[in-house]
Amino acid sequence: MEKLRNWFHTGEHRMLLWANRRPLNPRVSVWLGRWLGSITHMGGATFTLFTALSLGLMGTYPWNIAGWQSLAAVAISHIPVFIAKRKFKRLRPYQALQNVNTGKRTLIDPSFPSGHTTAIFAWMLPLMFAETALMILLLPVAIILLISVAWSRMYLGLHYPSDVVAGAVIGSLTASLVSSLSWWSA
Repeated sequence: MEKLRNWFHTGEHRMLLWANRRPLNPRVSVWLGRWLGSITHMGGATFTLFTALSLGLMGTYPWNIAGWQSLAAVAISHIPVFIAKRKFKRLRPYQALQNVNTGKRTLIDPSFPSGHTTAIFAWMLPLMFAETALMILLLPVAIILLISVAWSRMYLGLHYPSDVVAGAVIGSLTASLVSSLSWWSA
């Protein structure tokens, strides 16, 4: 079991350092840094809660329902995030590993799981299912957004791959649960 655990940690650290590397081309590096440094904020509480609340209050059916579902999913999903962060107290990659690149703002709270990834998945999934006829158009945008926020957390040296995966699972499960509740129907 110890051998498997060491294999997992070594692989995860390699994967993190690969995701965290900077491109050799300076122009690409600057562009990528700006993109991921900006898009990461879409997984933050300010963006997800404000946009979900705004959509809930000002949207028309079915978008207003999706807004309320997103708001509830983001809020509820952070209960297990809060509990896990207090229980596991995992250091962030830039705190635990050498040669990890960081963004402008570092965080000091525990790393596991990624709250930003949790929030963006919890926020996006109800919106994806609001209007099934538009899903084929929204799906590519959603995939790019979800992957970009998740990737940005590793690129900025703030999360390990398992933090991001756990956040995606928590956010997705919470959004699915909230969206499936019958009392959300119009």
